[in-house]
Amino acid sequence: MELKKWGPLRGEITVPGDKSISHRAVMFGSLAKGTTEIHGFLQGADCLSTISCFEKMGVSIENKGDVVLVHGNGLHGLKKPETILDCGNSGTTTRLISGILSAQDFDVTLTGDASIQKRPMKRIMEPLSRMGADITSIRGNDCAPLLIRGTKLHGIHYTSKVASAQVKSAILLAGLYADGITQVTEPFVSRNHSERMLKLFGASVSTEETTASISPATQLYGQKVMVPGDISSAAYFIAAGLMVPGSEILIKNVGINPTRDGLLHVCRAMGADLTLLNVRGQEGEPTADILVRHSALHGTTVGGAIIPTLIDELPMIAAMAAAAEGETRICDAGELKVKESNRIAVMVENLTAMGADVTETEDGMIIRGGKPLHGAVINSHLDHRIAMTFAVTAQCAEGLTTIQGADCVNISYPRFYEELMGLIQKRGVC
Repeated sequence: MELKKWGPLRGEITVPGDKSISHRAVMFGSLAKGTTEIHGFLQGADCLSTISCFEKMGVSIENKGDVVLVHGNGLHGLKKPETILDCGNSGTTTRLISGILSAQDFDVTLTGDASIQKRPMKRIMEPLSRMGADITSIRGNDCAPLLIRGTKLHGIHYTSKVASAQVKSAILLAGLYADGITQVTEPFVSRNHSERMLKLFGASVSTEETTASISPATQLYGQKVMVPGDISSAAYFIAAGLMVPGSEILIKNVGINPTRDGLLHVCRAMGADLTLLNVRGQEGEPTADILVRHSALHGTTVGGAIIPTLIDELPMIAAMAAAAEGETRICDAGELKVKESNRIAVMVENLTAMGADVTETEDGMIIRGGKPLHGAVINSHLDHRIAMTFAVTAQCAEGLTTIQGADCVNISYPRFYEELMGLIQKRGVC
């Protein structure tokens, strides 16, 4: 994909459904009694991997595009798949489904693409094993493929070293089947979509400070789930509106769950002209329309408890910092090293190629903003968030930017380039 600076971005846009919520709606609907009706489901490769896995375990799922109907098998109704379950590029699918599979009455093997087979799974294997699960890393490297032999589980109180919704959710889902209360305590609160939605489906879930608790369930019940726009996808248009002179963008129906809205706080700390309109609640998930206008941004410090609320948006924040005046420090973000790529190293590599002054640190980076950016060849490392970040950054750079592996955006936002071009007033040809 070749891009260059084409001018201001103006107009309205509705981003795809939230990826985290879409995954969970299919999973919980598959375990529920009755039909779950999902509106706004993200038709990205990751979420389609979740559908595929549950279909292979005997769940009837009708994907009609605008609506997905999950005809649940009930909490104990999954069937042994005839083949290995392929989670594709999805860490959410791999980790959350492991909690569910640990308690079934059959054995199964989980795998994924080359990226998934490098991502750390010990973080779920350890707590699930403490619950009595039998999980083996087939290659002995604490990564997928995983062999999971279903067994009976017992409740535990697990103190997690990382604030990770995937780790927390895997344990809570296993806790549905355990013989007692299961609790997870995190260093900071991670996104809480699982807790909100499990409660909607009838599970007994509670949260006190940084500890989430779940009681064993006898049944979940199908629900109507309205999936809001994904703030992680909205992040690219928020950044574009702020970074590109003359821009004004209205992004409609975006999820602003307080465990996910850290980007908005950082943007305001950087001097952003950003307004929330039509704020409302929707099936337990708050939403709003976000109006962004071009702003003179300045540096800030990003670290501590806010990191779990914006972990997927940090690449875009780093690029915004390169276009801002002054210094930005991102710290406490070691989780970036174990995403689809090592996002710290990859952002430093690619921002430097565009002329930015960036230094990698052990748990983040230091960006000294204000230097003119120029086009470059960008290696996406097949990471969708890297590709989208630099498609936006190209709108602030002189000359041509070429993104290698640009199609990886299909993981979360198949129409991203088309919709980006639709907002650009002076259109060019990609």
